[in-house]
Amino acid sequence: MAQRGAGGSDGGTMTFLIGVIMMIGGGYLLLSRIVVRPNFGFGSRVFGIGDLPITSGMIFIPFMFGIGMVFYNAKNWFGWLLAGGSLIALIFGVIANMTLQFERMSAFDLIVILVMLVGGIGLFLRSLRAA
Repeated sequence: MAQRGAGGSDGGTMTFLIGVIMMIGGGYLLLSRIVVRPNFGFGSRVFGIGDLPITSGMIFIPFMFGIGMVFYNAKNWFGWLLAGGSLIALIFGVIANMTLQFERMSAFDLIVILVMLVGGIGLFLRSLRAA
């Protein structure tokens, strides 16, 4: 059986490796320039029902009741539902209120990052097709 290139195709193994290295490097540089800022606190609005804002502090009230019910009787399904639902709502609110921003960078930095990322994807895909 003849030796084949990357992905079992006739594409080049060197093209595959260079593409993967460029893709990983460009992806790392891009993700390292993203800043995650939370806009979340006990008074911040998580979501709303009509005109009534539901804040993160209000979500802790049913959570505390649910935890109390679970500690009193671990088989109480309503306590588990209340505690679990409140925890899910709190996690959803935290994620929904995150702000993703790029750090300041020069146009040259952005061009280098995008060429590495997209060029690496192109080389990777080219190595997988038949020659």
